Amino acid sequence: MLHRLRLPYAAKLYLIAAIPLVFAVAAITVLVDRSTRQLAEREIAALERQLMEAKREELRNYLSIARTSFLNIYGRAAPDDEAAKLESTRILAATLYGQDGYFFVFDYDGVNLVAPRQTQLIGRDWSGLRDAGGTEITDELIRLARAGGGYHSFAWPKPSTGETATMLAYVNGLQDWRWAIGTGIFIDDVTEIVAAARAEVDARIGRTTLYILAITIAALLTVFLTGLALNIRERMLADTKLKALTQRIIDAQEEERGRVARELHDSISQILVSVRYALELARRRLGPGDARASESLDKGLGALGQAIQEVRRISRDLRPGVLDDLGLGPALQSLTDDFSARTGIAVAFQTVVFRNRLDQDARIALYRIAQEALTNIERHSGADRVEMCLRGHRAGAVLRIADNGSGMAAQGRQSGLGLRNMAERMEQLGGTLKVTSGADGTAIEAQVPLTHLLTADTARAATG
Repeated sequence: MLHRLRLPYAAKLYLIAAIPLVFAVAAITVLVDRSTRQLAEREIAALERQLMEAKREELRNYLSIARTSFLNIYGRAAPDDEAAKLESTRILAATLYGQDGYFFVFDYDGVNLVAPRQTQLIGRDWSGLRDAGGTEITDELIRLARAGGGYHSFAWPKPSTGETATMLAYVNGLQDWRWAIGTGIFIDDVTEIVAAARAEVDARIGRTTLYILAITIAALLTVFLTGLALNIRERMLADTKLKALTQRIIDAQEEERGRVARELHDSISQILVSVRYALELARRRLGPGDARASESLDKGLGALGQAIQEVRRISRDLRPGVLDDLGLGPALQSLTDDFSARTGIAVAFQTVVFRNRLDQDARIALYRIAQEALTNIERHSGADRVEMCLRGHRAGAVLRIADNGSGMAAQGRQSGLGLRNMAERMEQLGGTLKVTSGADGTAIEAQVPLTHLLTADTARAATG
């Protein structure tokens, strides 16, 4: 996907480093959020249970106190003792606690008998009463009382404010009088505490998320700045290498120009001067009819032939035609033959028949490496024998050149411009250059990868 984006290489590296980090941080954030919420919900649920149990215990205590206040009356009275019932309702109506706390009494028919803070309820049948949410109130309280007692929650207006809130009620049954007696407390404080706890959890998760986000941003900035620093450093190194390479190219060009100039001056120029002298001498001898005029012309023609041969040799060194026409093997054979004839150093050359299976870049690179190696041998090695072998194998093609000279250490040089040029040629082809040197000589082995070997059809098309 990234290769389709038109982005600089450094930006792609930054994205490769940043995208997994962002995904990892996002996953960590989700896991932390989920784990924190689950733990917090368990804690809040436990807190709510504790608070509700405390409320229930409080209700039980209130109702126990209320029953104690008229227990003697209830214990001595008969089921139809209206005076005892009236006295008990007066005691309950007078028993108040807190801002909204009171006791209520319903008979089993649903008629309210006691409601001191909401007197409009007294004496009316409230069977079927429900709150705004549809929860049964009177019928459920009576059912719990008949069953012996229990708790019931419903929405009910606060006597002090008139606002509707959730009430938790606790009722007991007086079976002889068929009364449901109970009390209730509003649990909006519990709701507020639970809501505050949840808000604190949300705030805590929000802070944790912000911390993770800040750490992520810091990490991304670190990655970005590190990448920027590395990019700047790599650019500086690349500029330095480019300048060095440019300088080496200039040095190589100047060296090649100097070599060609020296050869032109030392060979072609001198030969042409001798041709000129021979021709001038022949002209002077032709005038008086000297018989030696033909001898001078013969010398001039011979020298001119040498000049032609030197021009061909220099041209062949610059770009041998046999390399393009016949291939690398014949070109190396011609190179070694000329080298042996010129220097007197014996060269044993072995090769296999490649039949132009090497592509043009590989042929040129290996030929130039052979040229440079033979030049170094001639100038520095002091060798009298050279072995050159060109062969192919499963990994590609290998050119090996070995001499029996004094070695590079004895010559006082380790890595000259020629060796650097060889290594760079192999690097451009994706190949390798291996140099071993010792007291018994130097060996250079250049290997071209298999990608530079042409198929048989491609080779025939190239030669056709």
